[in-house]
Amino acid sequence: MARPLRIQFPGAFYHVTCRGNKRQSIFLDNDDQHWFLKILRESLEIYQATLFCYVLMPNHFHIILQTLRANLSEFMRRFNISYTGWFNYHHNTYGHLYQGRYKALLIDADNYLLEVSRYVHLNPLRTSTFKQSTHPDPLEYINRYCSSSLPGYLDKKRIANFVDYNMVLDMVGGRREYRRFLLDGLQNGFENPFKDVQYQMILGDDSFAARIKSEYLESASLREQPVYRDIVVKKADPRIVIECVSTAFSITSDAIHTRRGSSIVRGILSEILYRYSGMTQHAIGEYLGIDYSSVNKLRSRLRKRMKDDTNLAQQYDDVVAAIKQHLSNV
Repeated sequence: MARPLRIQFPGAFYHVTCRGNKRQSIFLDNDDQHWFLKILRESLEIYQATLFCYVLMPNHFHIILQTLRANLSEFMRRFNISYTGWFNYHHNTYGHLYQGRYKALLIDADNYLLEVSRYVHLNPLRTSTFKQSTHPDPLEYINRYCSSSLPGYLDKKRIANFVDYNMVLDMVGGRREYRRFLLDGLQNGFENPFKDVQYQMILGDDSFAARIKSEYLESASLREQPVYRDIVVKKADPRIVIECVSTAFSITSDAIHTRRGSSIVRGILSEILYRYSGMTQHAIGEYLGIDYSSVNKLRSRLRKRMKDDTNLAQQYDDVVAAIKQHLSNV
């Protein structure tokens, strides 16, 4: 069976995890964790990668990072070999530390980075240690969990200089809102973001997967990697999307563009431009005259409203149908 391809390109976001061989612990004492993070910092500098989140569990780890130079494989090779060398030296052992290759999911950052960060930071609550404890406050428990980037997300006095907190915090509106975001997940539950993984390695919607295939996988051997064969690539011209939205709501494109325009209409336009035109949230924000986090909020609020408002959901579906009809005629 062919190994899945490593999708690498400048600016790619990944969720990476490694599990201990035979599910054995990869951290036996505080020195192990100290050296793990030291080697991680060094690797980030050497390979010009940006770290957003991490959590160290007894027998595995999670990291969320962005590679600026399309070099995830080189980064992970150096990082894993260096830590394995330290572990074996420190504990007078030898052989493999990890169970097989590391697992890396390419992340659609605009849609999934925030959700994946919450999943990673809540990981300590899934351990038997917490489940068997009588700790009354789960959020306080994970905030005191030192082997995680979470403390810096909740308190700027506890930031680590090798973690970039700004991108995730901008998506939700700051540290106070991120705390609320975590609490909402703890109190009301949240879906596992990894249920949306496509083709075993892409965490994103259909348009994101199509964009990746079109831009970065055309030269790959699809005969050897059949998992990619069903990815279909088509992008709607943003001008067509704007025209369809304007027609559906009987307003002008200028009315959509203004800050006084309907947040619902602007949310629908933002969602469809992202999904069907391949525009980033930064580009959509520039068009609407708002920032990245505002676009994210427009789209998030729209999706929540459509769950309860069938009329709104139908309006959205009608616009999408018109765009798909245009694409079928191209």
